Amino acid sequence: QIQLEESGGDLVQPGGSLTLSCQCSRTILAFSSLGWYRQAPGKQRELVATVTANGNTNYVDFVKDRFTISRDNAKNTIYLQMNNLKPEDTAVYYCWGKDRIGLLEDHWGQGTQVTVSS
Repeated sequence: QIQLEESGGDLVQPGGSLTLSCQCSRTILAFSSLGWYRQAPGKQRELVATVTANGNTNYVDFVKDRFTISRDNAKNTIYLQMNNLKPEDTAVYYCWGKDRIGLLEDHWGQGTQVTVSS
């Protein structure tokens, strides 16, 4: 069974920074895309950023110029560097990956809590 395990969530003050990590139990080259979603209390899960197998990245407008997604194929890990965090960034952040072949199944991690508060 494929596992995605997030880490790095924490309580941080507004304007602070955090780096989230997502470790995969298999080679991340088997995914066509990987990314981060988030879900705030009472809200739907929303896309934050994605990175494709060839390294192309995509960000939603509200994190552009603040968040950076990256991948390390050798470590089977993706990262989300978050700068200038705002209270509205408070959410559970989920790692996601879509299979490159077969049923093109989506895989999800369990989530890591990010709280931005003074």
